[in-house]
Amino acid sequence: MDHLASHNLHTQAIAEFTQKNWQRAYELSMQFQQKEPDHAGSRYIAGRAAVELQHWPQALVHLRRATRLDMHRADYAAHCAKVLSITNMPGEALRMANRAFNLAPTDTQLYEILGIVYTRSNVLERAVCAFGRAVELAPTNAVCRYNHATTLMYTGESEAAEKEYEACLALDPTYWRAHFSLPKVRRQTRESNHIDTMLALAHKHADDSKALMNLHMALGKEYEDLGDFPQAFAHFTRGKASVGSTRTNSALHDQAMVDAIMRIFPEPWSPPRGFPTGEPIFVMGLPRTGTTLVERIVSSHPYVHSAGELPNFGVALKQAAGTHTPALLDLETLEKSRDLRWDRLGENYLNSTRPMTDNKPRFTDKLPHNFFYVGHIANALPNAKIICLRRSPLDTCLSNFRELFSHGSEFHDYSLNLLDTGHHYLQFDRLMAHWKSVLPGRILEVEYEALVEEQEFNTRRILKHCDLPWHASCLRFEENNAALSTASVMQVRAPMHRHALKRWKNYAPQLTELRALLETAGVDCGS
Repeated sequence: MDHLASHNLHTQAIAEFTQKNWQRAYELSMQFQQKEPDHAGSRYIAGRAAVELQHWPQALVHLRRATRLDMHRADYAAHCAKVLSITNMPGEALRMANRAFNLAPTDTQLYEILGIVYTRSNVLERAVCAFGRAVELAPTNAVCRYNHATTLMYTGESEAAEKEYEACLALDPTYWRAHFSLPKVRRQTRESNHIDTMLALAHKHADDSKALMNLHMALGKEYEDLGDFPQAFAHFTRGKASVGSTRTNSALHDQAMVDAIMRIFPEPWSPPRGFPTGEPIFVMGLPRTGTTLVERIVSSHPYVHSAGELPNFGVALKQAAGTHTPALLDLETLEKSRDLRWDRLGENYLNSTRPMTDNKPRFTDKLPHNFFYVGHIANALPNAKIICLRRSPLDTCLSNFRELFSHGSEFHDYSLNLLDTGHHYLQFDRLMAHWKSVLPGRILEVEYEALVEEQEFNTRRILKHCDLPWHASCLRFEENNAALSTASVMQVRAPMHRHALKRWKNYAPQLTELRALLETAGVDCGS
């Protein structure tokens, strides 16, 4: 193949890529690379085409090569960072994103990509900066305004976030997620709310499930702020009912998963020798039970870094099990995780958290559903500390039902139905009783209500469990200015309060069936 013909192949590949003919663009790039394997531009086109085809291993090979061949292209580095993040390599993704950011790109899309990578890596202050640059370059782009607003919320800049959400909706009144997010910035009042606007939009877009999901969930929050609890519950129910569950039977799925976990870890045992690090502090429990509050208390300690909600342990286990099923945790993955090299699993997990967690001696991993992995964590990381939050069963189920988690999430699908949420609670309760039996003394259970009522006593108890010396800053967790991406972002920026205790009483008439379900299973729902 002569040089002209080779050049034509690359030109054709670019043309096919521009026309979104991804497969053809990839094939032409591969033909070109047989002659010129070190052509950075061809590697980049091949990598981008592979991304569009969702061929992640090939995408990573080509984009990594492109960044090595031309270290001055921000677009190469940004897209490589994106793929590294998608394929659950947050440490390398962060380093590559920093390279791209430092090259000072002038492309809005690149800053959007970098903002997403930084958010996934829990480097939220830099995510604010990246999305802010995107807004400067494209102030009329609703997506940019929404992403900037959300990261401003994460860093506690609520007034600026509210203005950005409003700017987003002014540009695009059908940006439904912004309608859901806007009321969460502050408590709504009778003088200042969005109820009439959202009711009109819900009527106008009655056939749009995404619109109804976000609008009704937002209306539920606003009516709750106004003290109209029957209306609030009606809107929460309509919001959740507007989208179908991705599972055919949530309750049976949860029971099968817990049954399998209990079969794998059937009785008390002395853990095999895992990776000896004592750096991780796992804070877990059902969502909306105080996990963020405890994480803020612990990470207010000068020895502890807040790493956020890391998917890393589940990813490391999936890789160690060698399964290729779509779900991160499923029956096949559990069965193949019986006989692992526990020390290798622990080491791989720890390495995957770099460089986000190595600036302090300890770090928190606050992924709520890590309670599924307690047996694996105990084996792989015998010196890691584990804290599990418990909360009033009715408040737990209600708070999950009131929240709009990521649609399609394999760990939150139960929350689309109140009774499914109750069944999920029962399986969580059963699994935690099992862990207490087979791992006596390993897990510190913290009751949210007790923590609120006796803050210092329980804070000392938590720090002692974590082998951390007492530090008074842990009582002033609201002064912890580290960013966090969680639904509780605004609550934990205020001092300890009792507002959320026994919230279920406001909805007692609507919770009759849920209460019957729980109490029939032997759960004490209180009074």
